[in-house]
Amino acid sequence: MKGLRSHFVFSRNQQNGVFLLVLIVLVLQGVYYFMDSNAGNAISAEDEEIEIFQKQIDSIRTAKAAADTLKIFPFNPNYITDYRGYILGMNLEEIDRLHKYRAGDKWVNSAKEFQKVTGVSDSLLQIISPYFKFPEWVTNPRPTQYQKSSVVNRSFSEKTDLNKATAEELQEINGIGEVLSRRIITYRNKIGGFVNDIQLKDIYGLNYETREKLNAQFTVKSKPPVEIIDINEAGLLELSEVPYIGYELAREIIDYRLLHEKINNFEELSKLERFPGDKIDRIQLYLSLD
Repeated sequence: MKGLRSHFVFSRNQQNGVFLLVLIVLVLQGVYYFMDSNAGNAISAEDEEIEIFQKQIDSIRTAKAAADTLKIFPFNPNYITDYRGYILGMNLEEIDRLHKYRAGDKWVNSAKEFQKVTGVSDSLLQIISPYFKFPEWVTNPRPTQYQKSSVVNRSFSEKTDLNKATAEELQEINGIGEVLSRRIITYRNKIGGFVNDIQLKDIYGLNYETREKLNAQFTVKSKPPVEIIDINEAGLLELSEVPYIGYELAREIIDYRLLHEKINNFEELSKLERFPGDKIDRIQLYLSLD
């Protein structure tokens, strides 16, 4: 029994050694636990980043699939907005060219003309042009000979006042339906009444032959009060309120006038980028060069 007991009795040095060994084991266990915990957190954070990234990829794939299956309905290319142009595949420069062209009250009437104005590629035009929908008078014009033969001129006294004509009266003219009659009246109200028959040129869809038939039975009799403005004296705001001009063009005109001291004729203004040269005859109804 004494011998057995002696095996379990340690000297002071041995006790210190055992204590140190236990301490080392505990430290190593703590380090292992700490490292395992950090590794788990790192893996968890990495998994979270991967999941977020995967969601982004899935979102891009979903958006691409939606774009690939985008259904395009027939539309008039004259009314393409920035958003619609982007969806169709047009770049900003092409969209801006179309808007600048339309700002001059000009209209695109064919796919070829659309490409000429915007500069879109042949491949893009081939994709979107089948969906172009132009007015019937563009796609299916009536024979010119028939239209001219139907013109019957009335005397001035027999003609109806264009500024008082109703939509029903306008629709009596062959070639003018509900849409065109509404456009004529809407535009008449917008400018405060027609000053001259030539302002019918500004009605979109009213072609030359139909306009001739309209002028044969309608004319301006009750002219609205119009103050003729001297283009060499008018201020910026005054000039900007003139039909066909607007603020930006008014500023260009005044800058040109200051640079050249005076505007001698309306043809000079055709040098300005924004000036609608095809509307000089209508602009002269509101301006003078005194």
